[in-house]
Amino acid sequence: MSVTEKIDGVAVSTKASVYFDGKCVSHAITFADGTRKSVGVILPATLTFNTGAPEIMEGVGGSCRVRLKGETEWKTWGAGQSFNVPGNSSFDIEVAGEPYHYICHYG
Repeated sequence: MSVTEKIDGVAVSTKASVYFDGKCVSHAITFADGTRKSVGVILPATLTFNTGAPEIMEGVGGSCRVRLKGETEWKTWGAGQSFNVPGNSSFDIEVAGEPYHYICHYG
């Protein structure tokens, strides 16, 4: 499993997006071609996120359990692994122990 450790050639939003009373904090990054992603961390909690565009959540540290909308089974994901979330949907994520660090790829 390969883990993204560094992203070169991007503009970083210096103001963080803070969700769920600080349980999730992320920064938007924009590539030269206009592609946007976000990098962030989720602290121990169980949260529900809604999506507009499809997302690929790439784990770069820690682990989490995820349940996609309409599913009953929780799946575990860790560093070097990714999961896909459809657009106009939602997912539950549970982080226990150490924080879960991620890169969110949109579209």
